[in-house]
Amino acid sequence: MFRFHKEGVSIVLSTLVFSGLFLFIVARWFPYFYGISCMLMFFLILFVAQFFRNPVRTIAVVNNNIVYAPADGKIVVIEQTEEPEFFHDKRIQVSIFMSPLNVHVNRYPVSGIVDYFKYHPGSFLQAWNPKASTDNERTTIVINTGKNQILVRQIAGAMARRIIAYTKTGSQAVQGEDLGFIRFGSRVDVFLPLDAKINVSIGEKSIGNKTVIARLS
Repeated sequence: MFRFHKEGVSIVLSTLVFSGLFLFIVARWFPYFYGISCMLMFFLILFVAQFFRNPVRTIAVVNNNIVYAPADGKIVVIEQTEEPEFFHDKRIQVSIFMSPLNVHVNRYPVSGIVDYFKYHPGSFLQAWNPKASTDNERTTIVINTGKNQILVRQIAGAMARRIIAYTKTGSQAVQGEDLGFIRFGSRVDVFLPLDAKINVSIGEKSIGNKTVIARLS
């Protein structure tokens, strides 16, 4: 089922209006360029529409011992690292890079209570830059499943200029439901306990609500 994400409705409508006005001007004053202009506007509308698509994705098994991918994209980092903002200890980091062609809806990987939420203004380095995790505009969300705490970090990239998170400290996170949205290329980091069994590999493509990135003990 194809549907638009609510964050893109106004932009899709604005693109349609702009395209109509542009083609009207071209048809009236520059008719020789009308054919190529139609093609350009068609591809512009197609790009904007596909970017804000929000496919219906149900998870196969509701289970907090299964950590589903919170985003579509490519696995670019799997490593043990120090998490400096909330845990202040070693965690396994799994990072998903989202290109402009990916679905940009972010989804809760597990269910639980949001123990921590914070928005950080910042820079717009390329999303794959190691400093993006600490220097870029980002949000940090920690979900307490009752047995484990899972940290999800939305990170803006060079093209991303708006991060949206539908949560706050104390709210209920439901596995598979929308966590937020990032516009035009970005990254999502997930920090897991050290005993988590990683189920993906570097370079693998992830699908939100479908790819199992880890299993918890």
